[in-house]
Parts: sequence; structure tokens; C-alpha cells
Amino acid sequence: MEKLDCVVVGAGVVGLAVAREMALQGHETVLLEREASFGTISSSRNSEVIHAGIYYPKDSLKAKLCVEGNRMLYEYCRDHQVGTQRYGKLIVASDPQQIDDLHGIFYRAQQNGAREISLITAKEANTLEPDLRVAAAIWSKTTGIVDSHAYMLSLLGGFEDAGGMVAYLSPLNHARAIPGGFELEVGGADAMQLQTKYLINCAGMSAPAVAQRIEGIPTEHIPKAYFAKGNYFSLAGKSPFRHLIYPVPEPGGLGVHLTLDMAGQAKFGPDVEWLEIESEDQINYAVDPMRGERFYAAIRQYWPELKDGSLQADYSGVRAKIVSKDQPAGDFRIDGPNAHGIEGLYNFFGFESPALTSSLAIAKYLKGLIQLEQ
Repeated sequence: MEKLDCVVVGAGVVGLAVAREMALQGHETVLLEREASFGTISSSRNSEVIHAGIYYPKDSLKAKLCVEGNRMLYEYCRDHQVGTQRYGKLIVASDPQQIDDLHGIFYRAQQNGAREISLITAKEANTLEPDLRVAAAIWSKTTGIVDSHAYMLSLLGGFEDAGGMVAYLSPLNHARAIPGGFELEVGGADAMQLQTKYLINCAGMSAPAVAQRIEGIPTEHIPKAYFAKGNYFSLAGKSPFRHLIYPVPEPGGLGVHLTLDMAGQAKFGPDVEWLEIESEDQINYAVDPMRGERFYAAIRQYWPELKDGSLQADYSGVRAKIVSKDQPAGDFRIDGPNAHGIEGLYNFFGFESPALTSSLAIAKYLKGLIQLEQ
């Protein structure tokens, strides 16, 4: 039976960043992925936005890691020739009644230490984007877009260069704690048994289900998974906007916003569609074209000139939530030995947005936790 220093479960963007960091620290690391390639689920079904750390509660992991991750991600992409576009973002109060909410968002952003943000007037916002209906706005200069596939490919290359190995089509079927680590049963065509000192569960939406396969975790330490689908519609023709446009947030998400891809093509979304399902195996990623009616209504709050027939159903993703629609938005949750009492085990729960932006900071944060607990 092969003995390793570290096994990371899940080759999404967070798992790749964590595995790379562990390998760079000299740990013999294997990355297990149940799919045939990396980043095929949530990490490839999002807006690719580099967030600034504006919305999250002060001192939350989301706030801290997003602000730090924004800086780290731009630096990493510059140094590793990964494409980014620093478009900048306008958060728009489309009528005067939303201005108080906008000021609250701006105050929170200041508390979080978000970089290069300012409150601007309607006139200043219309100088940037003449087609907006706007009473006031927040201008975030560091918000942008990253080529997420190229970024993940770069992380994978760094992981393998540091001696790491990835095993695709290799789900973790069972794990149990043994003296000095864990014994793992890995499924797939080439089923195997491994021993490892560290076991890091970065399985995204599947993280609660993976935790249930780890023998000895008290059930109260495994959260229930909730699934909030986000649908996207693309804009036919050339975008009239040169920046990302966000409305004042809505419960469960950031509202139907406009983002641009690396080529400047516009898309709208995600919305929030709570799914009444028990596991991610039941997810249907098809986008219902009828949801476009809600998109038109939401977008016209800040872009009244949107023409009928301009939106086309595009793609969807599902957020990895550990709170229900009736609860406040949850924080990132990293359960280490201090939480569940199992040495060497780290479970990553609720890693939805801004996990892509935060990924390098998340890996750095875990490194610090492990060093503290050694």
C-alpha cells in the first residue's frame, strides 16, 4: 500500500491551488478527481470574475481571503502568463431608494480593506457607461475577469512540476483514521488503497458527501448540502458596456449582473434558482429559456434600452452552499482537527463564490493552519 504525505480530494480550482501549495511545501501529494479532467463542475460554470471583496461581512473568511486573493491572483497571472482583463465594475443603484443600500455596501467594502473602490455620482457613472440608468454607483477598479481554464491549467502544471500526481476517474469511496494518518479506498477502473498523513477534502458541492465517507467524523460536523442554481443568458451582438455592471445584491446572490468575457462579449447572470434535490447527481444544468422573462425585467432596471429577443439561454452553474434559502449567506468553512478532533483532516465546506478569486489565499491560509497545528 502506497504511503503519502497528502491526499487532496477534488481537482476544482480550490483543490488545484491547495494541492500545488502542499507539493511546493515538499509534501508528496496526490490529487484525486472523480471526473475525467480537472475543473469540470463549478470551476468551469461561473462568471470568471476576479472579485474585490466588497460584499462579505467584516472579518469573515470570504472577506479576508477575497481581498488577499484579488491581489495574489493578479500577481500570479502576470507572472505565469495567464490572461486577465481588469475591466472594473460598477455596482448600480438604479433608483434613489437604493442609495442607502449602496452606502451600506460601500461601508462594508471599506471595513474589508477592498482596494481601489469609490462612491461616484450618477453623472460620473454615466461618463463611464452612458446607457446606464443610475442614481449613484460604487466604482471598483480591481474587479476583472480571469481565463479560468488557463489559470487552472497553470496551477496543475505547477503542482506536477513540484512532484504532485493527479488521478482522474478516481473517487474517494471510504477513509478511516489510523495511527499517523488515514487509510483510503479509492474507486474507479484502477481501484487502489492509499495511506496518507493529511487528507484534505476540497470536493466543492460534494464536500459534505465526501465527509460522510470518512469514518469517525461526528455527524454534527457534516453540514447539509444545499444547491442554488445560477442561470446565464448571453447577449446577442456587441456589448454596449465596457465594464462589469452589478445591481444592488439580492438574497442568495449578487443579482442579475452583466459580465464580459476575455473577448468583451457580454453575458447576464447568474440568477438564483434554489433546487429541491438531495444530491448533485440530480442537477439538471439545462437553462430554461422561460427564465429569460425575469432576466429582461431585472436588467431593464439598470439598462432600460435592452431590446426584446436580445438574450439567449446559455449555461448554468450551481453554488456549493451549506445554508438554506431562509438563512443569511454562509461563510467559507474549513474544519480542521480543532473542529472534529481528527488529526490531519481538513474539510472545505461552502466554497462558492468568491472561491475562484480567493483560491491562492485559501491555499496559503491552509498552510498556516497546518503549521499551527503541527
